[in-house]
Amino acid sequence: MTDRRSGDTGRAGSDPWLSQMDALGGFIRAQRQLAKLSLREMASMTSVSNAYLSQIERGLHQPSLKVLRAIAEALNLTTEQMLAQTGWVNSGNGWSDTSARAGAGGSAATPEADTESCIRRDPRLSPPQRQALLSVYRSFVSDPAAD
Repeated sequence: MTDRRSGDTGRAGSDPWLSQMDALGGFIRAQRQLAKLSLREMASMTSVSNAYLSQIERGLHQPSLKVLRAIAEALNLTTEQMLAQTGWVNSGNGWSDTSARAGAGGSAATPEADTESCIRRDPRLSPPQRQALLSVYRSFVSDPAAD
């Protein structure tokens, strides 16, 4: 069986849906590898077959919300974080905790929200590293008198 991404890159590049499926699969694979989980281990944690997980990672299948939730939980992420990381959910659409923190008088498009969004999307960081970095960042930007 050939991998659709390697065998038909033009199709994925011209179809935004296929690009998002590839991005989601790539993000899931990167997070699984960062967590040092094999496909078999993650399959056991999610009650999803390792063959199906492999197909999701390669962008060949669109997982249900139930499967996405199970994958996110296994990776110590929220479903929202996982979808936002891959462009499926615009973090400024009301689902994001940064837009909730911005409040009625603020905007989710502030530099702080953009910085926090970038930290959350960085696949090189583990979830604990993201939390630590966000905590340090917030401590620096929370006191405007410190400038």
